Amino acid sequence: MTIDDLAAQGRSVREASKALAQASNEQRQAVLERVADLLEELQDELIAVNAIEVDAYVESGAGRDRLLLTPARVQAMASALREIAAAPDPLFEVLDRNVRPNGLRVERVRVPLGVIGVVYENRPNVTSDVAGLCVRSGNAAYLRGSSSAMRTNRFIVGLWNEALAKEGLPEHAVALVEDPSHEAAVAFMQMTSVLDCLIPRGGPSLIKAMREHARVPYVLDGDGNCHIYVDEFADLDKALAIVHNAKTSRPGVCNAAETLLVHDSIASAFLPALIEVMPEVEYRCDDEALAILPGAIHASESDFENEFLDLILAVKVVHSLDEAVAHVARYGTGHSEAIVTEDVARSETWIRRVDAAAVLVNASTRFIDGGELGLGGEVGISTQKLHARGPMGLRELTCLKWVVRGEGQIR
Repeated sequence: MTIDDLAAQGRSVREASKALAQASNEQRQAVLERVADLLEELQDELIAVNAIEVDAYVESGAGRDRLLLTPARVQAMASALREIAAAPDPLFEVLDRNVRPNGLRVERVRVPLGVIGVVYENRPNVTSDVAGLCVRSGNAAYLRGSSSAMRTNRFIVGLWNEALAKEGLPEHAVALVEDPSHEAAVAFMQMTSVLDCLIPRGGPSLIKAMREHARVPYVLDGDGNCHIYVDEFADLDKALAIVHNAKTSRPGVCNAAETLLVHDSIASAFLPALIEVMPEVEYRCDDEALAILPGAIHASESDFENEFLDLILAVKVVHSLDEAVAHVARYGTGHSEAIVTEDVARSETWIRRVDAAAVLVNASTRFIDGGELGLGGEVGISTQKLHARGPMGLRELTCLKWVVRGEGQIR
């Protein structure tokens, strides 16, 4: 694929977006239901294609895990599409209406953004989830995945093309950039005549490239340096379960916990118990935590800044809620921050003072996910404040249109 080919494909996607924006709710729902059926019918074939790429992937850890499709993950993809299909139609939802003194009837309604461009690494489930959210919200999905997942992504996009055509909609409403080169990636980020919004899903290098090269408005799916603060009034059994889940259930994702803050009054009881629950985790501790866990590693400044995406946890002992809030303000990335406490007033203080896309009380950070929060899926978790923040579902893929109805009024 040359840069000229990319431009031609982009024009086709742009034209397809216009037709999709006019598609009926029933058409858009039917496309998602059809892809869900195809994922289940062709699961073995899809997993076989994916296995070739997993076997060829040379790195270990989070990247390999994100690339891998299993029967359970394919079923989750299908289930997410059905949930998105069943969600209320976001298009032309009336947000508010009023009648002006001159008789003008004014409404604000939701309409599609147009073409959503997504740049992402490894995760083929993103291909299905993003396409589902875009099509359901009347947007075309223009996808640029990584070379490591090209065959898998091509297979999944093929299912979308088939389902769109079956409903009389243009196949190019879901399209894949098949040129993995850096030059194509830069050109994609600069397709101002095609893309209405650009969303990166990947690590720091991708975010850096987006900031450096993108000319299209973008929403950053940023780093997840997520914290859990175990307060002096925490239920320690509850805290052990929450930290264990947040760190170990899937360490290579952005909503996994990376730093644990523990109040000094309960640290000597809590930290040894935590090691028994999570012996597989590497602990990088400040001086006070290290005195309690002498077998751990001494934490450097960078350890509190890092998104490890691995079975590694930075640990710091704090002496007050204020100190915990200040630590999060200094090192957090605005993703998801949790407190474990039985004191309602302290939990409300955490909610008010911690500046993040999501704050949690007595719950794992792993819940900050579009599916878990009832959105069906997400195109990413925005750590920005404009135009979306937190998990971006159907409504976050729309913009507003003013509708003014009159009977001949002039100004």
